[in-house]
Amino acid sequence: MPAHRSDFHLVPRPTKISPRPGHFTLGHDTAVRVTPGAEAAAELLRTLLAPATGLPLPDSPAGQFVLALDPQLGGLGAEGYGLTIGPHAVLLRAGNLTGLLRGMQTVRQLLPAATLSENPARTDRLRLPCAEITDVPRHSWRGAMLDVARHYQPVSYLRRYVDLLALHKLNVLHLHLTDDQGWRMPVPAYPRLTEVGGHRAQSMTGPAGSDLYDGRPHGGSYTRAELTDLVGYAAARGVTVVPEIEMPGHVRAALAAYPWLGNDPGRPLDVWTRWGVCDTVLAVHDDRVLDFCRTVLEEVMDVFDSPYVHVGGEECPTTEWERSPAARARAAAEGLPGPRALHGWFMGRIGALLAEHGRTPVGWAETGTELPAEFTVMTWRDSAHAFDAARRGNEVVNAHYLSTYLDYPQSDDPGEPPAQPGAVVDLRAVHTHEPAPDTWEQATAARVLGAQAQLWTEFVTTPDHIEYLTYPRLCALADRSWSGAADWSDFMDRLRTHTARLDSLGVTYRPLSPLSPRPRTAAAVPPARPRPSTPHRS
Repeated sequence: MPAHRSDFHLVPRPTKISPRPGHFTLGHDTAVRVTPGAEAAAELLRTLLAPATGLPLPDSPAGQFVLALDPQLGGLGAEGYGLTIGPHAVLLRAGNLTGLLRGMQTVRQLLPAATLSENPARTDRLRLPCAEITDVPRHSWRGAMLDVARHYQPVSYLRRYVDLLALHKLNVLHLHLTDDQGWRMPVPAYPRLTEVGGHRAQSMTGPAGSDLYDGRPHGGSYTRAELTDLVGYAAARGVTVVPEIEMPGHVRAALAAYPWLGNDPGRPLDVWTRWGVCDTVLAVHDDRVLDFCRTVLEEVMDVFDSPYVHVGGEECPTTEWERSPAARARAAAEGLPGPRALHGWFMGRIGALLAEHGRTPVGWAETGTELPAEFTVMTWRDSAHAFDAARRGNEVVNAHYLSTYLDYPQSDDPGEPPAQPGAVVDLRAVHTHEPAPDTWEQATAARVLGAQAQLWTEFVTTPDHIEYLTYPRLCALADRSWSGAADWSDFMDRLRTHTARLDSLGVTYRPLSPLSPRPRTAAAVPPARPRPSTPHRS
């Protein structure tokens, strides 16, 4: 890709791009020719371009802009596409509808950045630079996790979040819906999950200013209709919404709603106002709790059509089980060596339930090897854990915290906004993240689905703060996970051009140059906190 052709500075970088002389002009006389099966792509093309450009882009059998779905293009895979832009016509073709959606985002980036704005200056004519592009992703899982349990965000913002993922050819929105501090997923059989579990009160449970203290009431939950609409909205843009319902730990909000789910049913609990790992967990030895989990997950599967369902599984203290006679008795009855083993037994039961419904269970792996074989494993604690899990036979999403945790600070500058106490994860650290290094044997590397960025929101309350922490670091993850491109200078050249697109979209990203945070008042900066030597998942 010639560095001097800034009109081809795309993020992520296409697999192969050959610039050609000239331009194709989009105008009021431009029509779209749609082959059978590509109708949804044409609808999205108009949705994305018509408001920004004022161009009607009507259907016509003689249209100059051709959207072609050709099943014989199997070599492009599920998401690959070919884009040919000539002076008199544009041909976007793929073997799969999703490939057309990916190519459409390339077309958007090739247009002037102003066309991405919500209030662009409309023009009668827009130019696309002529080129031949063939583009196939390196990894099938290119995701971003957004924690809406700690701090709720409305569906209107989640739709914007999806739009930004799609622009960068990211294909998974992992939605963290429940945790100790909040339950956002509606379950008709258990209404108190959102009525009680969806709200936390101010509580003096720790010293103000400490990393364990929240100090602000907070609440919110989604309706089934909102989530169903979000799933459809994302699917139309080629993004799959993967829901996460935490179990058997990180469930304090559920226990506040229904104390009988816990190991001490007579103990009233509040929705947790502290961060970290809570020691109250599900009473997994009780069949009523297993029935509860089944009901919740069946509702989740009814709302979300994702082939994957995330069930957490990490950071589950076993102290309550060890001191519970009922838990010890259940462990003995199941032939387990002790109550600690109830964790693996429970995850196996949950995984089997999801598999019966044709879904693949996903879980956070603290060592890489503790989850059942049918689980897709998300590894975060140690870079070696992804290799261990893949070699064992699990599918893997590599989410190593030192490269993918966007809630960690982007520099050690004291002017950075509030962030998770921990190591600095700067832009280059994200761009150097390699989900499956070339040194791995082929069979092991093939089990790595891809990479995912995480944004835990203990310290993140607003969309502006979300986007400041997310961009441009998520651009780096998108670039590496799509193309595998490791050239840092090339990436930065393209990113400098790409920031004009982020500007047009109103993204409050962290500036590239100078590499320093946006100015903030001293009062907005929290006091220094000790940084843990062992990372928490959240």
